[in-house]
Amino acid sequence: MARPIWTGTLSFGLLNVPVSLMSGERKVDLHFRMLDSRDRKPIRFERVNADTGEEVPWKDIVKAFEYDKGSYVVLEEDDIRSAAPESHETVEVETFVDASQIDPRYYEKPYLLVPGKKAEKGYVLLRETLRSTGKVGIARVVVRTREYLCAVMPNDDALVLMILRYPQELVEPDDYTLPSGKLADYRITSKETAMAEQLIESMAGDWDPSQYHDEFRERLQQVLNKRIKSKGGTTKVEDEPAPREDASTNVVDFMALLQKSLDANKRTPAKKAAARKAPARKTAAKKAPAKKAPAKKAAKKTAARRKAG
Repeated sequence: MARPIWTGTLSFGLLNVPVSLMSGERKVDLHFRMLDSRDRKPIRFERVNADTGEEVPWKDIVKAFEYDKGSYVVLEEDDIRSAAPESHETVEVETFVDASQIDPRYYEKPYLLVPGKKAEKGYVLLRETLRSTGKVGIARVVVRTREYLCAVMPNDDALVLMILRYPQELVEPDDYTLPSGKLADYRITSKETAMAEQLIESMAGDWDPSQYHDEFRERLQQVLNKRIKSKGGTTKVEDEPAPREDASTNVVDFMALLQKSLDANKRTPAKKAAARKAPARKTAAKKAPAKKAPAKKAAKKTAARRKAG
């Protein structure tokens, strides 16, 4: 059984649903090793100095950014850590939008959110409410060391977390010369349009992904199987360790939390609420917001908390 990427909570308003983040895709590519044709031994790729040709040990390798041809700026591990987001195991929904508003090009990678023990009620509540309203939750999540923008949406009995691309990662169609204008501008007649519509209608059907297969991979796998059998080859499969069980959760008053969340949204505009950081929202849910401390004192307190953690 697959292991969770992390175990945390799915948060919207004041409601927190314990969940496990599971991969929603399966890698099926065939991976090949490079061999020496003379003796069929694996080829080892070494880390060598481009000038001296000598192998460089891992301890002497640093990361650098080439800002100009042949000019580099070296980044230390502390520099990278300072830019990384604080690791937290929360998918915190910041806003809800119509699913139809999201351009399909933004969808990048799927994950499945699996509810923890005794967390089914909150899970089903969010799933079915999203389904009935046609909304998806826009949230942020930290996977390993990077923060991602994501969308939480219902799919059958599951809540799917879809990693989204940022706008700067997409190429605008305006960057290319594309045909625009009316059909008449391209001498397309009404008869041609009617025939095209008739052709599309004759080929129409229901979407059934099970009918589609990677035929090249299947044929290549058959070739590999024949080669393995002819040479008496065997395959070895190692069992994965058992997944960690989720901690049990307490029963909560959903009506009270929903009402508090609604009241909070009436007092605070949605855009301002989305702009606040996650820790600030959690603190506000427990007690009245405290006065802001001077910048220096706040920085010292943050550093003390990090050391204590």
